[in-house]
Amino acid sequence: MTVIDQKMDKAHSLAPFRFSRFRALARSREGAAAIEFALLAIPYFLVIFAILETFVAFAAEELVSNGVDTMSRKMRTGQITYNLGRTTDMTQAQFRQAFCNEISILIRCSASEVATPSKLYLDVQTFSSFSAIPTTIPKLSTDKYADINTAAFKYTPGGAGTVNMVRAYYRWEIITDLVRPYITTIRPSDGSMPREYLIVATAAFQNEQYP
Repeated sequence: MTVIDQKMDKAHSLAPFRFSRFRALARSREGAAAIEFALLAIPYFLVIFAILETFVAFAAEELVSNGVDTMSRKMRTGQITYNLGRTTDMTQAQFRQAFCNEISILIRCSASEVATPSKLYLDVQTFSSFSAIPTTIPKLSTDKYADINTAAFKYTPGGAGTVNMVRAYYRWEIITDLVRPYITTIRPSDGSMPREYLIVATAAFQNEQYP
């Protein structure tokens, strides 16, 4: 047998081995799960964090709304009054502290927050009729993502039989960077990363004719 014949026989004998190795390589999925996870990780975690952030923000919104309802009920029944010379009179600072106590299960107000609002804003006013109560959120501009305009906010609740409005605004901070552009409702005019979802709760009512 010549040298050429020997090489050909060797090549033929190795052919099935090489073909089987090729087929094994084609069937191999080692690392596929890691690649698939890497491709799906961002949208997966985006959905998870969006659910969590939305749930917590909704819980905070319900808490603020409940605080407004509770404080409004106390004002309507004369348990909270203003400048009437009664033991139930509350100053603005006292009212803010009482409201903070109502929402303290999830939202904490520091002493500086009670004195000078930076996140929680309360607008308490009396009106001549229900039709005179504003129905829109005061904004600094017509932009839908503009910040609230607090210039006209007051603490002037009326006495017995008066028509009143209690409105609370809270800047709820969104923690997760990935979902901030989709959940935030206040966006800085300088184009920086938005961080806050504005919680708004309102109650309009007529005080009882308490003595």
